[in-house]
Amino acid sequence: MCDGKQINEEMLNSLRQSLENKKNSGGMSEKRYRHTIEVEKMVARLAHYYAPEKELILRAAALLHDLTKEYSLDMQIMLCARFGIAVTVTDYHAPKTFHAKTAAALIESEYPDFADGEVVDCVRWHTTGRAGMTLCEKLVYLADYIDMSRTFEDCVRLREYFFGADIDNMSSEQRLAHLDDTLVLSFDMTMRGLLDEGVPISPDTVAARNELAVKRIERK
Repeated sequence: MCDGKQINEEMLNSLRQSLENKKNSGGMSEKRYRHTIEVEKMVARLAHYYAPEKELILRAAALLHDLTKEYSLDMQIMLCARFGIAVTVTDYHAPKTFHAKTAAALIESEYPDFADGEVVDCVRWHTTGRAGMTLCEKLVYLADYIDMSRTFEDCVRLREYFFGADIDNMSSEQRLAHLDDTLVLSFDMTMRGLLDEGVPISPDTVAARNELAVKRIERK
């Protein structure tokens, strides 16, 4: 089991190379690889404001977050069975959430040098969020939503909302509030999209959104 403090630039370079090799061999699409690299860049940018001491952990999680994104549903179900991951009816009808669970589960066996608890948790919750998200989990979640490869209207809007604020001149408390407010907006966007599609919303997303919304109300 890795201690996050042991992650270094050489390890990240090696991990990045392994993903490039995976892309070159057809195991990852060019689009997914480009997105992954952009998420790493974005989370490093966010770390500058929020957690510079966690930058290497955050970048590792960013590089690993979509390991199984392009796996088939059958493969996702098989991995869930292999790792003892419970699958609910909601999961079956919201298949885009599977990859966060299966990617997190694969880290220890496929990338043991990065099997740090914080890295694994960031990967596990980068899609749905959850109540009680750690700062690192929030940063990876947000980086995945607003990285520069994202051109969807909601992603562009969220990116503009976050960076449209004068973050450099905020206090630490104001920065954290701005991060939480940005996540509430992201959850609202996600849930509206799922409602429009007529598909289930993960209970974890609802819980994450409600917790941060209550905090926002109590700040006022």
